[in-house]
Amino acid sequence: MTGQIHTASKVKLWTRSFIFIMIANGLLFMAFEMLLPTLPLFVSSIGGEASQIGLVTGIFTVSAILIRPFAGILTTKFNKKLLLMIGMAICALSTGLYYLSSDIWILIFIRLIHGIGFGLATIYITTIAAENMPKERMGEAMGYFGVGETVAISLGPVLGISVLHWFDFNGMFWSAMAISLLAILFAGFTSRKSEFSNDNEPETVPFSKFKWVEKRVLLPSILILMTGIAAGGVMSFTTLYAVEKGFHLIAWFFFISAASGLLVRVISGKMFDRYGAGVVVIPFGVITIAGFIVLIAAQNDLQFLLAGFLYGSGIGAIFPALMTWCLNLVEVYERENAMASFFNFFDFGLGGGAIILGIVAEAFSYQAVYYIAIVAYLLFLLIYFISASKKRGIIQKSNDKVSTFH
Repeated sequence: MTGQIHTASKVKLWTRSFIFIMIANGLLFMAFEMLLPTLPLFVSSIGGEASQIGLVTGIFTVSAILIRPFAGILTTKFNKKLLLMIGMAICALSTGLYYLSSDIWILIFIRLIHGIGFGLATIYITTIAAENMPKERMGEAMGYFGVGETVAISLGPVLGISVLHWFDFNGMFWSAMAISLLAILFAGFTSRKSEFSNDNEPETVPFSKFKWVEKRVLLPSILILMTGIAAGGVMSFTTLYAVEKGFHLIAWFFFISAASGLLVRVISGKMFDRYGAGVVVIPFGVITIAGFIVLIAAQNDLQFLLAGFLYGSGIGAIFPALMTWCLNLVEVYERENAMASFFNFFDFGLGGGAIILGIVAEAFSYQAVYYIAIVAYLLFLLIYFISASKKRGIIQKSNDKVSTFH
């Protein structure tokens, strides 16, 4: 084991292509996050009602979910890098066109197109990044790859609001479009390292069937669904809960959550590479539950921030670990289907969680939201343990895949 770990640590990780695709991913999400707090304001400015604001938000997610199952089929007919560039170009063009919306229905149509582009771009950018990761260090590399997303989640909304304050909606949309175009530029410098042969492109790629769900990644997909339900509650109701409790450092809660998630990725990624998924999902699942318990019991800002640190550490480790696990469970040419299932389950959890927990919050309290989040993570751990017990014999790494249960 020691020799394996030593050898894996010597495999080169920081290639030019990996750095470029990591930056491109961060910029793609930065442009997306800039729109989250500002697009609802734009909807109001053109006469949209509260229900239509929800429709603008929801149609994006729906279109992204519906297009992702086609991602694998498209790679059998077109170059994957070309598909990535097209998806990112749709994102950039849609962002720039928002300001031209003369009424709410035109905006909703543009938002639908944007969701298609974003759904495709997130699939292909992840699978192309995986092609530029050494298998021996994929967990660690996937942790680094997600750093850009974490930074974007922290800074994107602030940047969007700031640009809107300095200029106007037109300036904000064009700034986000410029960032999207910059993402395309970095993605263009990324090369694909095929795992089929020594050539950049395989001569033949097995045909990929249309799949709503890739069955081989069903377990990690269900686990990310549980994660998404809890995350939907945190994103939707933590600000209101903090105001109700009289906490003042709300922005710092989200900053510390993002920062702790960023820092833990390096450690958790190496843990995954050396020992498997269980060594990550079990302890960090418990840490996340501890974060919700502290959040429920918090009486001051310091305890509130401690909850943010624990929650951020948990999801910061779990998300890339489950993503890497999905990639390891399928062949290279099936990764698009695996990622489609992964992202769609997470989005279902995120959106469905926000709706269900909204009903819970209205019927009981904001605090009740976090009890449901704890239940979601207890189910997360229970599902993992049940699956692990059924596959107790699978405890060794194969030649080309990391063992699922260590």
